[in-house]
Amino acid sequence: MQFYRDGYRPGDPDIKPAAPHALEYGEDLPAEVDVLIVGTGPAGTVLAAQLAAFPDVRTLLIERRAEPLQAGHADGVACRTVEMFEAFGLADALLREAYWVNEVRFWGPSVEDRTKIQRTGWVEDTPEGLSEFPHVIVNQARMQQFLLQHAARSASRLEPQYGLEFVGYELDEGEHPVVVSLRRTAGEYEGQELTVRAKYVVGCDGARSNVRRAIGRELKGDAANHAWGVMDVLATTDFPDWRTKNIVQSAGKGSLLMIPREGGNLVRCYVDLGEVTAGDGAIRQTSAEQLAAVANAILHPYTIDVRSVAWSSVYEVGQRLTDRFDDLPDHAPSGVTPRIFLAGDACHTHSAKAGQGMNVSMQDAFNLGWKLAAVLRGRSDAALLRSYSEERQTVAQDLIAFDKFWSAFIAKPALDPAHPERGGVSADDMRNEFSRQGRYTAGLATTYTPSTLTGTGEHQHLATGFEIGTRFHSAPVRRVADARRDELGHAHRADGRWRIYAFGDAEGTALIEFASWLTDGADSPVRTFTPAGGDIDSVIDVHAIFHGSHHGIDTTTLPSILLPTSGSLGLQDWEKVWASGEDDIFTARGIADEGALVVVRPDQYIAHVLPLSARGEVTEFFCGFLLPA
Repeated sequence: MQFYRDGYRPGDPDIKPAAPHALEYGEDLPAEVDVLIVGTGPAGTVLAAQLAAFPDVRTLLIERRAEPLQAGHADGVACRTVEMFEAFGLADALLREAYWVNEVRFWGPSVEDRTKIQRTGWVEDTPEGLSEFPHVIVNQARMQQFLLQHAARSASRLEPQYGLEFVGYELDEGEHPVVVSLRRTAGEYEGQELTVRAKYVVGCDGARSNVRRAIGRELKGDAANHAWGVMDVLATTDFPDWRTKNIVQSAGKGSLLMIPREGGNLVRCYVDLGEVTAGDGAIRQTSAEQLAAVANAILHPYTIDVRSVAWSSVYEVGQRLTDRFDDLPDHAPSGVTPRIFLAGDACHTHSAKAGQGMNVSMQDAFNLGWKLAAVLRGRSDAALLRSYSEERQTVAQDLIAFDKFWSAFIAKPALDPAHPERGGVSADDMRNEFSRQGRYTAGLATTYTPSTLTGTGEHQHLATGFEIGTRFHSAPVRRVADARRDELGHAHRADGRWRIYAFGDAEGTALIEFASWLTDGADSPVRTFTPAGGDIDSVIDVHAIFHGSHHGIDTTTLPSILLPTSGSLGLQDWEKVWASGEDDIFTARGIADEGALVVVRPDQYIAHVLPLSARGEVTEFFCGFLLPA
């Protein structure tokens, strides 16, 4: 974390000085904005937090409800989401409050008496080495609060406007062509209609999205046919694994998924309510007391005595998806670009069993946010925005396929060894399948395919542990300036910049030559795309990683892009040069002896791997999506 770069100021460094032109809201909404975000769910709050990094992008965030979400909904936070929170500077606060999911324990019918359950095994929740962060549990309301607080503390001072719903829109001419009709849903002026003009609109307004309806998209897929009850409870129990995650299968009484929550006492129980007819409203009337009774039947001979229910609900498992995540018609000409986007549940819905809904929704917004900022700030052509639906719709398709399999798998009955012909899942099957799916449930299975934003694999052998198209897999290094041991991936901030991580050759000479070219070469992408008067690292942030000890490196003798000056005071940035140190990131991530360049997108995904000798290839790649300054 860096601060005081524009002068010392007392107080909390997380609260940035307000930009002179930060958008301030009174009773009247602004007539024009760059981006209108509809909804403050997981996708909407990530998008707001991302766009808040750019005070020159005028963003309006609205929410139909009269106040912030208080409780319930999603709670599983995948490793990948914690990595993203680190880019916002929020991971430490999240991890301090969260329940850490360390193990998953499995329970099934007892061999001696199948009316009772017994523990059948356990596995690590997240396989060793997938991420430097754990899988954690924090309720969705708190996750959104972290992000909204971040946006409010930014130079943009972006805060949501509650009690406003999206009604419809028309496309017009001009710089702000999307004319949006809004309606107040609460307060003195409830029912009042207003109009706002926007350059872009993003519907993050959930499964019943008004934005989706307005652009003519539909959620298509399988009708729900299996119901689950969910309740967050404070209880006493003789069940020995109450504070670990459990998958419980009974003999004929259903299944139970138990996930401890933050705070040391709260536990979420997903209770199998069996097959239902799609649209059967009666199942939704199941009370928390009835859910507790079903849970106790499944847990026999153990019991839970529910003292308090913080939240409960009943839902039916169904998986649905829209054809596109924007307003472009199918086969739209290449020169046509989208104006309206969908993210999160507005464009894909699924069960809670895979623990991916909130996480994938947030990644939708993280993918879109930097692209909107790049276009609005003049760094990229609007054609870049077509890549959002192209990339994320495929991810959602994969999620739904996985969710169909996993939700059906854990709902299967336990296998009865005396009657194998009846089918079912054995304890070994359940444990092995959970282990096999570890990478997916950690949020790390996304791989973007080759495009203008993602290169091809001709040079992948130079960095086998940094697979092109996947998220940048961090590893420990030593910062040369102060000998601090840190994760290299934590140098990445959610600030819209691209990163080049230059891993040195054995002697370091090729690395220094590359950094010199970036600094002074007329055809360098840094020179080509950095605006006149802008900080040299304002578009492409370059980091160098040398072999060996940090003691043998003098940062002041390196090319100036590795000790750049920036900000109003022209201060040096000492946090660009790293050494492999005792952890040896070169071995851990399969970096070749001749070194490698790893190009990373603003959303932390690896865009390309190239040799240190590359020059024209580097600039040509950036020319595919950046506009010359």
